[in-house]
Amino acid sequence: MRTSSNPAFRNLPQGGGHAGFGQQQYGQAQPYGQQYGGGYPQQQASGERPITIDDVVTKTAVTLGLTLVTGLVSAWLVLTGAVNPIALTLPGMIIGLVVSLIIIFKKTPSAPLVLTYAAAEGVFLGGITGVFEAFFPGIAWQAILGTFGVFAGMLVVYKTGAIRVTPRLTKWVIGAMVGAGVLMLANLVMGLFGVNLGLRDGGPLAIVFSLVVIGIAAFSFLLDFEAANEMIRSGVPSKWAWWAAFGLMTTLVWLYLEILRLLSYFQND
Repeated sequence: MRTSSNPAFRNLPQGGGHAGFGQQQYGQAQPYGQQYGGGYPQQQASGERPITIDDVVTKTAVTLGLTLVTGLVSAWLVLTGAVNPIALTLPGMIIGLVVSLIIIFKKTPSAPLVLTYAAAEGVFLGGITGVFEAFFPGIAWQAILGTFGVFAGMLVVYKTGAIRVTPRLTKWVIGAMVGAGVLMLANLVMGLFGVNLGLRDGGPLAIVFSLVVIGIAAFSFLLDFEAANEMIRSGVPSKWAWWAAFGLMTTLVWLYLEILRLLSYFQND
C-alpha cells in the first residue's frame, strides 16, 4: 500500500472498510473505472512511474493555485474599473469550455491543457466575482470559505467511509446532475420567452434549488475522490494526476459559482 508524505492524507484512516487511497475496497467489487466501462491504462504497460497520493495533491494544488492567482488579478481589474467584466468573463468562459472539451475527449492527460483550463477559469471566475463583490462587499470571501468548507467536509466523509461510493450512488449523482442541468436549461429557455420558473430569481424556490445543486456538487466530490483512488489502486502512470486535478477543479468551479449565487440571494433584502 502506498503512503503519502503529506500528513493530511497519511494520518487519515485506511482499511477496515473505510475508503483509503491506494487500497482496494468493498471485497471483490470491481474497480471504479471498470464498473462504468472506463478504466485506466496500467502502469506496467507504459513503464512509467505509478501515480501516488502526493502526485494528485501536488497537481491539484498547482491547478488550484493558478486559478486563484488569475482569479484575484481579474477580480482586482474589475473592482478598480480597469477592465469591463465582459472582456474577462466571456473569453474566459469560452476558452475554459473549449479546453475542457478537448481534455475530456483527449485520450491522454495533458498538463498544458489542464493549466490552460485553470487559468481561463480563473479569469472567468475573477470577472464574475468582481461584479458580485462590487454589489455585495465581502461575498467573495464567504463563497471561497464555503467552497473549501464543503470540499474539506466531503473529503472527511469519503476518508472515514461515512458514505461509500457504490454503483447505485454513482448513478444517483449522475442522474441528479443531469436533472439539475435540464432544469437550468429549461429555466433559461423559458426566460427568453418571458416565463419565470422561479429557479434563479432569488425567491424561496430559487434558494431551495441552489441548496439542492450545492448538495449535488458536494456528492460529486465523492466520485472525484473515488476516481483518484482507483487510479492509485490501478497503478496508472503519474501523468494521470493531471486528470484527477482537472476533475476536482471542475467540481470546485461549479460549487463556488452556486454558493456565490446562493449568498447573493440573501443580500437582496
